[in-house]
Amino acid sequence: MIEKRDRMEVATFQKPKKGNYHSGDSFFYHETEDGFFCALSDGLGSGEIAKKSADAVIEVIKHHHDEPLEQIIEKANHVLFGQELRGCVLGLLKINYHENTFSYALVGNISVFMVNAEGKKQRNIPVPGYLSGVDAPVHVHTKPLEPGALFFMFSDGVNEQQLTKEFYNQNSMDLTVEWFNLQQDEYMEDDTTLIAMKYLG
Repeated sequence: MIEKRDRMEVATFQKPKKGNYHSGDSFFYHETEDGFFCALSDGLGSGEIAKKSADAVIEVIKHHHDEPLEQIIEKANHVLFGQELRGCVLGLLKINYHENTFSYALVGNISVFMVNAEGKKQRNIPVPGYLSGVDAPVHVHTKPLEPGALFFMFSDGVNEQQLTKEFYNQNSMDLTVEWFNLQQDEYMEDDTTLIAMKYLG
């Protein structure tokens, strides 16, 4: 799916693990006059059980996406406390149009890449752990936003070795996701979600 917002072009790919009808990944993105927000949650395990954890976290995030990232993670973590859920890993990205910055926070193996207009790639290392209702330290990173910057957020079903220079050099996010789709096996070994985002300025 591709969608052009006022200042962002977004394309997504999602497919469940082979043998499963449900994906254990869930995502949400939203744009306002002030900025853009994206979240990707991956429930532990796979299938419907994992989906329940991922969906519960994303549902909370939908109501609090305008808050600071630390508070969003705290609320997302709290919803898992005392519930019959397995927990999840989570990635958040927030772009501030007025300050020309982007911020991200990662808990567990959700990956975020940024590629500038010159093609220089910046990988942000995931933080070990997962949300389970137990308080954990959260690290928010804020960096300058450049015109034409590309952002890629994905769950651990994505094989990073497949993300070649050709992947990052596509002219649009739709073509990027189409290229990625063509590289995939018919039956995937894990739930897979890829979100490709371009800042149009």
